[in-house]
Amino acid sequence: MTLDAAEDAVDRLLADWKRERPELPTERLATFMRLAYVAQHGVGPVGNEAIGRHGLQQGEFDVLASLRRSGAPYTRTPSALSAELMMSRAGMTKRIDGLEAAGLVERALSADDRRSFQITLSAEGKRVVDAALEDLVASFGDLMGRMTKREQEGLDRALRALMPPN
Repeated sequence: MTLDAAEDAVDRLLADWKRERPELPTERLATFMRLAYVAQHGVGPVGNEAIGRHGLQQGEFDVLASLRRSGAPYTRTPSALSAELMMSRAGMTKRIDGLEAAGLVERALSADDRRSFQITLSAEGKRVVDAALEDLVASFGDLMGRMTKREQEGLDRALRALMPPN
């Protein structure tokens, strides 16, 4: 079901800018402002609530999901996790420490390089991340249910066009 949007917060912001800076084509901002608004006030809270029901915060879920996506035996190095999740090694170490204390990951010296560690998803970590992912998919499905299939496909195409090159 598609709802025709009445005036929203972005329309009000743009009207203010049009009044204050009428010479600027501020309508170009509308799509990006709505995208940011939906991410901050729609997608973000929906995702955080879904994974929060499993005792996770977004960053913790990201680490567990990275390990889960790596396939059995669900093992990666802290450096690989840091690179993929674009965070500092120190930040990753802190995050891994918390996940290890919660019993969701295990840390072991690498058999190949005893100076490095391997981080492995524990059985409990696999159970938790799988349940959180199922909840996340269902929650985002509910959110996307506000759009028709055609609108969803059009949005996906439009966002792909804006993606930076790899």
